[in-house]
Amino acid sequence: MADQIPLHPVPRSSQRRAAYYASAATAQRHNRYQVEDESSHLDEMPLMMSEEGFENDESDYHTLPRARISQRRRGLEWFICGGWKFLCTSCSDWLISICRRKKELKARTVWLGCPEKCEEKYPKNAIKNQKYNIFTFIPGVLYEQFKFFLNLYFLVVSCSQFVPALKIGYLYTYWAPLGFVLTVTVVREAVDEFRRYKRDKEMNSQLYSKLTVRGKVQVKSSDIQVGDLIIVEKNQRIPSDMVFLRTSEKTGSCFIRTDQLDGETDWKLKVAVSCTQRLPALGDLFSINAYVYAQKPQLDIHSFEGTFTREDSDPAVHESLSIENTLWASTVVASGTVIGVVIYTGKETRSVMNTSNPKNKVGLLDLELNQLTKALFLALVALSVVMVTLQGFVGPWYRNLFRFLLLFSYIIPISLRVNLDMGKAAYGWMIMKDDNIPGTVVRTSTIPEELGRLVYLLTDKTGTLTQNEMIFKRLHLGTVSYGTDTMDEIQSHIINSYSQVHSQNSGNSTNSTPSRKLQSSAPKVRKSVSSRIHEAVKAIALCHNVTPVYESRTGVSGETEYAEVDQDFSDENRTYQASSPDEDEFSGEITFYMKGADVAMSTIVQYNDWLEEECGNMAREGLRTLVVAKKSLTEEQYQDFESRYNQAKLSIHDRNLKVAAVVESLEREMELLCLTGVEDQLQADVRPTLEMLRNAGIKIWMLTGDKLETATCIAKSSHLVSRTQDIHIFRPCFLLKVTTRGEAHLELNAFRRKHDCALVISGDSLEVCLKYYEHEFVELACQCPAVVCCRCSPTQKAHIVKLLQHHTGKRTCAIGDGGNDVSMIQAADCGIGIEGKEGKQASLAADFSITQFKHIGRLLMVHGRNSYKRSAALGQFVMHRGLIISTMQAVFSSVFYFASVPLYQGFLMVGYATIYTMFPVFSLVLDQDVKPEMALLYPELYKDLTKGRSLSFKTFLIWVLISIYQGGILMYGALLLFESEFVHVVAISFTALILTELLMVALTIRTWHWLMVVAEFLSLGCYVASLAFLNEYFGIGRVSFGAFLDVAFITTVTFLWKVSAITVVSCLPLYILKYLKRKFSPPSYSKLTS
Repeated sequence: MADQIPLHPVPRSSQRRAAYYASAATAQRHNRYQVEDESSHLDEMPLMMSEEGFENDESDYHTLPRARISQRRRGLEWFICGGWKFLCTSCSDWLISICRRKKELKARTVWLGCPEKCEEKYPKNAIKNQKYNIFTFIPGVLYEQFKFFLNLYFLVVSCSQFVPALKIGYLYTYWAPLGFVLTVTVVREAVDEFRRYKRDKEMNSQLYSKLTVRGKVQVKSSDIQVGDLIIVEKNQRIPSDMVFLRTSEKTGSCFIRTDQLDGETDWKLKVAVSCTQRLPALGDLFSINAYVYAQKPQLDIHSFEGTFTREDSDPAVHESLSIENTLWASTVVASGTVIGVVIYTGKETRSVMNTSNPKNKVGLLDLELNQLTKALFLALVALSVVMVTLQGFVGPWYRNLFRFLLLFSYIIPISLRVNLDMGKAAYGWMIMKDDNIPGTVVRTSTIPEELGRLVYLLTDKTGTLTQNEMIFKRLHLGTVSYGTDTMDEIQSHIINSYSQVHSQNSGNSTNSTPSRKLQSSAPKVRKSVSSRIHEAVKAIALCHNVTPVYESRTGVSGETEYAEVDQDFSDENRTYQASSPDEDEFSGEITFYMKGADVAMSTIVQYNDWLEEECGNMAREGLRTLVVAKKSLTEEQYQDFESRYNQAKLSIHDRNLKVAAVVESLEREMELLCLTGVEDQLQADVRPTLEMLRNAGIKIWMLTGDKLETATCIAKSSHLVSRTQDIHIFRPCFLLKVTTRGEAHLELNAFRRKHDCALVISGDSLEVCLKYYEHEFVELACQCPAVVCCRCSPTQKAHIVKLLQHHTGKRTCAIGDGGNDVSMIQAADCGIGIEGKEGKQASLAADFSITQFKHIGRLLMVHGRNSYKRSAALGQFVMHRGLIISTMQAVFSSVFYFASVPLYQGFLMVGYATIYTMFPVFSLVLDQDVKPEMALLYPELYKDLTKGRSLSFKTFLIWVLISIYQGGILMYGALLLFESEFVHVVAISFTALILTELLMVALTIRTWHWLMVVAEFLSLGCYVASLAFLNEYFGIGRVSFGAFLDVAFITTVTFLWKVSAITVVSCLPLYILKYLKRKFSPPSYSKLTS
């Protein structure tokens, strides 16, 4: 077949290419390789791939020669061509493995109530979520801060001021801003760390009852050891992984809530070990000699293999343990009181092993600003070198070079980080206070701008696009189908059927038995519709879990409300589980009932001609289908099954496989009873929201664990795929999944010919495509208007997110509501969780939490847009503020014979970046280019944001040119107009500078807010007031000139008109340019606002 193509053992690459690209005539010469006719089609339509594309396989033919080549390349050539990197990596890996040597996890034997009998030392049962300890806190926080170029640069600059030869100003002018940033960060981290410490201490100090020979004693959660017998009350958290020994419930079982472990809100049934449950009293647990053999700790929360052995009985009792006998840590007891023996503690518990540290997400805007900061640093070095060169390299030039670096250090403003962090906090507050999206929570305050840069949205289906509320819509019996409008017929049939059975049993119970046996032994006799409905409904009722609830009706909410409708409050409540044999109380017949997905059940049930067709019909209507079947067993068949089943359950190796094989022996030739269809309704406003996102240029991928037909139907009904678009399904038939390389090649070529076509692919086919043609597949899929991946596992969802990030470099957003979406949410650049029926796990793990899918429209179109636009304007304006003062310093130094003397001293530099300009600049976080209603009405505006035009090297360069122009005008203007009063140059230029900055903020603002006006006048007032008591700072070069500010002079008309003239010259041309640009080349948003 086609998958044999890459395995031609041809020595040279040219011949390998010939074997692949050859025509049919050439292919005939290679008949000895047995390439069938189908493979020749591969040559007609080659994929876009490199010539060695087929060589990159796991084939021995190609990997072996390569291995030999790599072995030959030794010595100096090998070392230079990457060997040094290999050696360094190997050494570092070896050192890390030595430092972090983990203890090998082993299976264990745990004696009941005897921790001292444990052969090994197991970890302490303490919860620890803290990042640091008392010794690593300061170094850890400082490392996290100084790994950013911006902060490291300022640390070096500040430290240089301790060297007398390099000191150019007061220490606080450098250390005050840096100290403020570090203090805020350290305090914030300390508060978070203290909260984590308190939470951990609270959890570790919870008291539990421990059973000992002398009775019950209270122990802290952190003091629990492997082998302890622990009593857990109702609504109490289970402190460690335990095997369930006893319960106060008469049934020998209890229910636990696992929403904090797997995100599922439905209660799980757990069964106590029958040997210990049968003991007369609690204290008898110490009178028996018993132990539990448990497998080594592992990640899988849905499986467990172990055995329970009681040695003091004759013969010894052996009982198999499975997942239903376990109580995992972090789950909560929902009914009764339970007693368990601890088998895993601390970091060996399932919950801790499944907890991964989520990556620290850094926004694209922060990365772009970091790049611009590096560009500014290069400009700073170049400017300093130019100044030293013009100086003529006289004297200790290297010292002068460093002094110039320090003088121009404000080119890179430290206030950039402070302003942006405060801005992010403000955006988060605005999102949470928006009444149009109530209940929205911002959990990661560092990436609100990401909401404005998204290109791919990956969404779950169930509970995200749909409500996760199943409504019973259809019951199909093969010849007759019942819908919502005919459910009353089913009801009357059931009543009639049960009344007949009841009358027969009350009249003569013996008559009913032969009739039933006759029915079962003669299947050719056609059953009546009534009896078939009776059988079907009975099977549906038995094949479901019923959760008993004992609470009184008063004050009931949430979980128990709908369970109480048919509740009888007696102790007779039973739980029925799918795939279990049940004995009919009248006939003594044993019946095996089973339900499952049509894909699995179609091969198990007897031959029929309607199941596949009806499943397809229901799927096209958007219904989720389940097939129900039964099988009658004789007493001998059942006894044989039970003995083999119990034997398989006791095996320690491959237990799951052996149990599955035994159960599979029953799952043959079953009688098909019915097909059910339930509807999962779409969430409110899903269609308009998806249409809005599509118009905004966001490509939507739906990743679901559901089957292909249902996923395709929801994609159509939600308008994820528009009615006019074609849908390409990768191998639509389930039995013809893409399994080989050749099949994947043919499917991709077939898909390449289609244009503007949505793609639907299953997880299995996706795996094969990614294995052989990762780049080609992603390239094709990214061109699709929509992609639907069905039968996806949680790890596959995360893998798809990483693929898009790696291959496209675009920003991705993942949205989901269940525990199975957490890995996808954490992998995406921006994760959004919905608080849904499946619990809060997704919402807690996400960066943003919303209550309904429709809220995502406003979150992206309004808040995402504003956050990005505002941060881009804020970041560039803060850089402009630093560049303009550095330009003035450069002009000043060049006029004064390239002297490395600071223009502005002490508090003036600190005040310039803080109280004089801080409020107006920060008020840019309130700016908006269009109103929220307009942004929602025209989502096309969002497309411009993804191009990143608000912050780019082009816009940055424009701001650099503005800064150079304004800095030059301010300094040269001050020097030209004030020749007679030369000593007042600092006061004049600084006043003009402050006025220019305030006017530039006004020029940048697009929509005025009353707080912006207040900020402008407040800053101006602060500056005027400070002139009275800061006169000592207004001398030019304190040592050289020693001139002070003349208060009488600044109140003269001459001073005022000259300062005004300089300010007008620096700002008016920019206002004119802005007006002309808006008139002749208006931005897209201004066309709407006008």
